[in-house]
Amino acid sequence: MAKVRTDDIIKELKLELISGEEGIYKPITTTDISRPALELAGFFNYYPAERVQLLGRTEIDFCGRLTATERMERMEKLCDPATPGIIISRGLDIPEELLIAAEKHSVPLMRTTMKTTRFSSKLTNYLESRLAPSTAVHGVLVDIYGVGVLITGQSGVGKSETALALVERGHQLVADDCVEIREEDEEVLIGTAPELLEQLLEIRGLGIINVMTLFGAGAVRPSKKISLSIHLELWDDHKHYDRVGLDEEKIKIINTEITKLTIPVRPGRNLAVIIEVAAMNYRLKRLGVNAAQQFTERLTQVISGENNLD
Repeated sequence: MAKVRTDDIIKELKLELISGEEGIYKPITTTDISRPALELAGFFNYYPAERVQLLGRTEIDFCGRLTATERMERMEKLCDPATPGIIISRGLDIPEELLIAAEKHSVPLMRTTMKTTRFSSKLTNYLESRLAPSTAVHGVLVDIYGVGVLITGQSGVGKSETALALVERGHQLVADDCVEIREEDEEVLIGTAPELLEQLLEIRGLGIINVMTLFGAGAVRPSKKISLSIHLELWDDHKHYDRVGLDEEKIKIINTEITKLTIPVRPGRNLAVIIEVAAMNYRLKRLGVNAAQQFTERLTQVISGENNLD
């Protein structure tokens, strides 16, 4: 199923549909937008027909300087059956030849009152968000002190209960059970909840609760950039767990690597506090304060001092 169709941008950006209504369900497959300057001059050798075509004041003025025959010929070529839509900015008047060609080839012809550059920016941002590579992860996403923390682990390990404790401590829930992740830019992962699960949290023995209803609007947020992944697993006495924090493990989601911490779970451990501290420690590391590194340097100095005394 297409992620974005022409009909979607008409609704999202409040465009006026002028002609070519039969083609409004065409898929939009690229975030690139075309300003057909060379094409209007007659050069169609590399015409990117699969892109949304945007005509501003310059293009419309140039069209007015063409002969009627040239205009008709170029409008016909511009309205390629593969083109998802042609948009006129600034509320400009549309050439009659373009109206005829758009209706003939079922290419949606739309108009906006926005300036060309501003509209191009808004449309690009919308398409990049909707067409970004995406995946879904079984887990919980919480905003802790501004750090988007993705909590993963086997079913029943305590992810949702930990999220509930974090919300109670003043942090914000983004998604529970299923986290939809989009790579909106290079090394930028944005997590959201599926529409069906927004603001909901499932607690075994209690059932489904609405976090916003119980804790207020400040306890939830619609999306968050994911910076840290914390994997919960049952404590294994035979496994070695990091006790210093010098080694930084990474996990790759789509094409982006983020820091991953593995936290063992057993009775008596306050996971909410541990994850809260992990988020604060992550922020400190990004600010250049690394407690593990400082401890190692102190230890090295102590050992060096003892060696010098010998």
